[in-house]
Amino acid sequence: MDKAREALTVGEEDSRVLTKLEVRPHRAGDDASFYEGFALRGLRVETISPGYLSCSFKVPPRLTDRNGNMSLGAIANLVDEVGGAAMHADGHHMKDELEITSRVLGHRGSYYTGTYVLLRNKTSGEVIAEGRHSLFGNLRSKI
Repeated sequence: MDKAREALTVGEEDSRVLTKLEVRPHRAGDDASFYEGFALRGLRVETISPGYLSCSFKVPPRLTDRNGNMSLGAIANLVDEVGGAAMHADGHHMKDELEITSRVLGHRGSYYTGTYVLLRNKTSGEVIAEGRHSLFGNLRSKI
């Protein structure tokens, strides 16, 4: 427990850096949000064609853990953002109403649950995205 508490403690230097961040209000569609700009700064698109997107990314220190490895959240974010960009490169747009379904894949004890999520265009039934989600901890849904 002490190791976890230590890993989650914000140091004085980190605290100082966070107080200098400027977060401006964001209007969807106008520009990249603060989140996208912060997480994706430095991403370079190398090839784009219908249904295909190739990028390169030098992992900046802001997206690494204490051991210098890319953080898991940063990896998930890149998968999300680049996957969404490839979808738009293929001519799919997210303006329609979505039908979202999710189901439990299984449990391992009371600590781990795996889920599957599917997003479809509600009108056409076309699959927009699908993914798996791992939940760790004894969590209860608030839905």
